[in-house]
Amino acid sequence: MSKVVDSDNMRYTRDHSWIMLEDDVVTVGITDYAQNSLPDINLVEMPAEGLEVSVGDEVASLESLADSLMVVASVDGTVMEVNQLLDKNPQLINADPYGDGWIFRLEVLDVSPWQDLMTAEEYSRFID
Repeated sequence: MSKVVDSDNMRYTRDHSWIMLEDDVVTVGITDYAQNSLPDINLVEMPAEGLEVSVGDEVASLESLADSLMVVASVDGTVMEVNQLLDKNPQLINADPYGDGWIFRLEVLDVSPWQDLMTAEEYSRFID
């Protein structure tokens, strides 16, 4: 069974990303369910800091020997930080998808699209 973090400031997407909202910043990563389908992630292609993204834009790419996954923006915003630890150790995503394995942070102007994403309970039902 895949782990899902149940928190008031966490939402989930149908493409298996998690989005944690803190003030006007969202942190984005992939779910435990997604990292299980990408064992031994060996490459993370990050967005450039300062890049403006819109809902639906492909923002980051993850690759493993088994498959690849595109991380898509769920909110409009500007990339303010990428997880530099993933450059040297992309498998942090496999080891700690909800912690040290986060991928990027966006500064968000309008958080309303975030509110429409799935809660932990809804996401759990979605992956079952």
